[in-house]
Formats: sequence, structure tokens, C-alpha cells
Amino acid sequence: MKIAGRTVGSTCEPFVIAEMSGNHNQSLERALEIVEASAKTGAHALKIQTYTPDTMTLDLDEREFHISDPKSLWAGTSLYKLYGQAYTPWEWHEAIFKRAKELGIIAFSTPFDATSVDFLESLDVPCYKIASFENTDLPLIRKVAATGKPMIISTGMASIAELDDTVRAARQAGCKDLVLLKCTSTYPATADNTNILTIPHMRELFGCEVGLSDHTMGVGVSVASVALGATVIEKHFTLNRADGGVDSSFSMEPSEMAQLVVETERAWQALGQVRYGATAAEEKSIVFRRSLYVVKDLQTGESLTTENVRAIRPGLGLPTKYLEQVLGKTVKHPVARGTALSWDMI
Repeated sequence: MKIAGRTVGSTCEPFVIAEMSGNHNQSLERALEIVEASAKTGAHALKIQTYTPDTMTLDLDEREFHISDPKSLWAGTSLYKLYGQAYTPWEWHEAIFKRAKELGIIAFSTPFDATSVDFLESLDVPCYKIASFENTDLPLIRKVAATGKPMIISTGMASIAELDDTVRAARQAGCKDLVLLKCTSTYPATADNTNILTIPHMRELFGCEVGLSDHTMGVGVSVASVALGATVIEKHFTLNRADGGVDSSFSMEPSEMAQLVVETERAWQALGQVRYGATAAEEKSIVFRRSLYVVKDLQTGESLTTENVRAIRPGLGLPTKYLEQVLGKTVKHPVARGTALSWDMI
């Protein structure tokens, strides 16, 4: 499949997405700096999110609308206030997308309701991302699929039955190019809770491209996922974790994102194909194998023994597997020490 003209699949390096999320800290200037920094890292795409607090929830700070879990990064605030801090103002979208285009990086967004899809369509985004928390919102799935553009769907928390509903809804509504991202919806996530062996299973089940939306720290999990067939990698991105922000604590800094791009490409290159025997690059190294050499001067008719024949480097003599066959045989003519043993001298 292609996104904005770029191939996404096993024939090319993984498609790396830098997720800005709320790391702009309500500054358009910082948002544009994040676009520039993501392009410099070599990431292939930059993603934002399109919603307002009112399209997400109610302006209440009580009961289930208040984040009371003490382990949450956002404990003590309301959902409405959190989304107010994190959302990307819609009037910024055009400037962000324009800057990305100037820098040659693909820009798109995650819509959270029908109005945001309509808005993004007016900006002609090349594809759409569905967040894990929306992957069971079938009306939204159908709305996005009806655009006919590629869809990337995070699968966090979804059962196989729920994913089946989601994939069927997307395809029936017009989606032809689909990517499912294995995702663990904890922030941050831990490696032991990531279960990336699901990636090849998911590819087989749903017959589409697969990848990873990675909330773990570092690049290890993402690199490992490429070995299991991930063709898309998404990571949250910020200029500096120390600057704070709603997602900063589990976001990558520029040097880390650049490392992710390099190491996931290396992992993809290393996959190669099923192959045995020397590669073209290894041909010159064959000479450094051990082989049979005469290690003492020999006279005509003298017998070969373990004292005068040894397996040593380089590999220009008979293969070492013939040692037992040549022992006890005699030489036809004098042989100098350091001569590679061959059949014609026995």
C-alpha cells in the first residue's frame, strides 16, 4: 500500500511516525519546532490529533469525569481539563501540515468524531489514524473508511471479536488500505506487557499490514517488532521531556527518534531471506577456514602422520574432513613445509 506516494510494506524500511499529541504545550511555535525536529530525525510522518474538549467529553469534574487513579499520569484533574491542555487547536492544523509538506514529511491526524473527519477532509489529509480508545467506535470507523483513504488503527484493549467488527466495518465502508498497530494502552507501557508475538498472528488473521504503536521507553521493543513483521512504527515525540506536557514522560526526544529510524531500518535490512552458504560478501573470507597443510619437510615416499600434517589456516588445502583418509598415505615427491595438501601429491 502507499501513503502520500510512499510505499508501506515489507519491501521497504518501516514507516516511522512521530506522534506530537499534546507535546506542543499549547504553543504553535513549539508545534512547528516539533515538525522541524521530526523531519530532521528522518521520521517519515508526523501525526497530530484532532478534537476539542467538547467533542471528547463533558465539562464536569466529578464522578467518572474526574481522574482519581493515583497511578495515572493525569491524576487529580478532570477529563475535560486534560483534553483542554492536550488538544491541538484546529486553526493550527493548516500551518502544521504546510510546514511538514515544505520539509518533505507526511502529516496526518487522528480524528475523534465526525466533525473532525470533515475538517481534516477539508485539509486533504493523505490518511487517517484511529486511536485505541476509538477502535470500537464503528460509526467513526465507517465515517473515516468512506473517505477511501488509508487507515491506521491502533488495537489497544480490543479483543479478536472487537477487531473483527472494526476491520469488517472499515472494509465494508470503503477502506482498501489498512494497517493494524499492536498497542498497549498504558502510559508508559512496559516491555513485558507488550506481547509483540501478536503481530504476525494479527497479520495472518486480518490479511493487512501490521505495526506497533509503542508506548515503551527506548527503541528495543520497536526494533524487535520489525523482526516479527511490523512495517509501521509509531512513537510519541517531544523536543525535550524536561519541558513537561501531558505526554512528555513517555515521549522520545530527537536523538532517540533518530536512533529509532536507523535501528528499525537495520532490523528490516537484516531480515533478508532464508539463505545458507557464503554470500557474495563472504566469498573472500572462505580462505580463512582451516584446511590440511604439510607442516614438516617430507621426502619422496614418506608417510603422512599427525606430526607432519595438520589442520591450520588458511583454507587452500584439502578440507579437514579428509584428515583420517590421508594419514598413512605416502607422498609422490618431496614436499616443503607450508605446502597446502592436495590429492595429486599423495
